[in-house]
Amino acid sequence: MVYPLSIDENGIKMKPENMEKEKMYYCIHNDKVILVYKDDQEFLNCYEVEEKDLVESVKTCSSPDEIETIIENYIQKENIKH
Repeated sequence: MVYPLSIDENGIKMKPENMEKEKMYYCIHNDKVILVYKDDQEFLNCYEVEEKDLVESVKTCSSPDEIETIIENYIQKENIKH
């Protein structure tokens, strides 16, 4: 299956038809981590993360699971409510 997010000269391209529900997808664009997932009602949820330390950590990840762990740890560390 083709990864549902790609980047070109015009920005980020999304293919929701290639997304599984409740699974997070990511890409890095303009020094931001872009997080996207399709919820169980088929709505796309998109987030931009600009926190430099977090972006740098994500750049070194080799899998989406690692990214989720990094983000969850950041949320706990910063005591962010979700």
